[in-house]
Amino acid sequence: MADASTIPALNLANHFLIAMPSMLDPVFGGAVVYLCEHNAQGALGVIINKVTDMDLDTLFERIELEIDIAPQAGGGRPVLFGGPVQVERGFVLHSPAGTYSSTMRVADDVVLTTSKDILEAAAAGKGPEKMLVSLGCAGWSAGQLEEEIARNGWLTVPADPGIVFDVPIDRRFAAAMKLLGIDPAMLAGVAGHA
Repeated sequence: MADASTIPALNLANHFLIAMPSMLDPVFGGAVVYLCEHNAQGALGVIINKVTDMDLDTLFERIELEIDIAPQAGGGRPVLFGGPVQVERGFVLHSPAGTYSSTMRVADDVVLTTSKDILEAAAAGKGPEKMLVSLGCAGWSAGQLEEEIARNGWLTVPADPGIVFDVPIDRRFAAAMKLLGIDPAMLAGVAGHA
């Protein structure tokens, strides 16, 4: 029998967490979370399919960013609800571009930035080509996410950046499920045990 120190830790960074129908939690029910970090200390991700009542132009106004280009800098793009943790803070998933104060590379084609300078660049028309802005994030303490997965709370699948940046928000859940070859309408709300 292998001792626990030789078993590789589960690392689901750059994966989607897809809420199972049994998850009735108002925050996470129906959610697709893009996991940015997952290690022995816990996990951090951003919900990619729940909108707030704010668009980017409104966010720019609220944080007093002058839009240096055409008024469509935000283009009416919605600001997403990234999760219940640090809801007053912005979390920006984007394609690699520029250098920002607080950035973490998640994958070759997805970066997470939490510093205001990325929003300043976007307002000036110099931001990343692909960008998803959210308020808040989702977080799990050590072992918590693994426990939720073991209880059939989440499905996991390697992430597709096309779903994060290009698929309409209301279709992201179904698109993520299709990565698993599953039709969301066929899922049962409870797990069976043989």
